[in-house]
Amino acid sequence: MTELFEQLGLPSDADAIAAFIETHHPLDMNTRFFDAPFWSAAQAAFIKQHMANDGDWAIVIDSLNVSMRAHPPVASVVE
Repeated sequence: MTELFEQLGLPSDADAIAAFIETHHPLDMNTRFFDAPFWSAAQAAFIKQHMANDGDWAIVIDSLNVSMRAHPPVASVVE
């Protein structure tokens, strides 16, 4: 998860990731993850591209997606 946040240009320490998830969850189930209002255009494009490619990034992105929709947030995803 740390590397994903670094790639997205976001603070990537465990506390920052937990704060990001806490701040932005729960994400409405009808909102596509890459369409969430908190992503910049570049972040959304990165997420959309890598979700479609179903590569290594897709696994991490999907974990974040799940944690953003869970209530309460899944703490183990941050670790």
